[in-house]
Amino acid sequence: MSAGALALQAQSQTPPKTHLKVGDAAPDFKLRATNGQTVSLADFRGNKTLVLAFFPAAFTGGCTKEMKAYHAEAEKFAGMNSAVYGISTDNTPSQKYWAEEVLKSSVPILSDFQKDIAKAYGVLMPSGVANRTTFVIDTAGRIQHIEEGTAAIDPTGAAAACSRLKK
Repeated sequence: MSAGALALQAQSQTPPKTHLKVGDAAPDFKLRATNGQTVSLADFRGNKTLVLAFFPAAFTGGCTKEMKAYHAEAEKFAGMNSAVYGISTDNTPSQKYWAEEVLKSSVPILSDFQKDIAKAYGVLMPSGVANRTTFVIDTAGRIQHIEEGTAAIDPTGAAAACSRLKK
């Protein structure tokens, strides 16, 4: 099934609500990013606030809008000592092409092709794609902000949470 078909199928489903809550320890992960690095939650402990922006599928309208918005705000997030990563169940080569050729973005995207991380975060839909959900994780590895659904397309809520954490 193509990414577009999966995204359309995902839109017709009622998205799951994550079982995670603000204050919970974020599930650990170790994934490959489009910039070639392997990224884990441990990389940010005691160092930076982490924004994980789960999205359903590359090459779709809402996901393109969301990741372009994060790209436009990249300096703002960096100034708040925050790292931003998009994350989807797409494979890394598809994500890399999308990021470089469509988004023209420097925001790295993590591939959860095995879907283990989307499951751990409670955002995997029956169609096999992630529900659009953003998690802001503090330097202690605790979730400080969660935004789900179409509201998560706009990075304003994540930016406000990062700003609060910087103070």
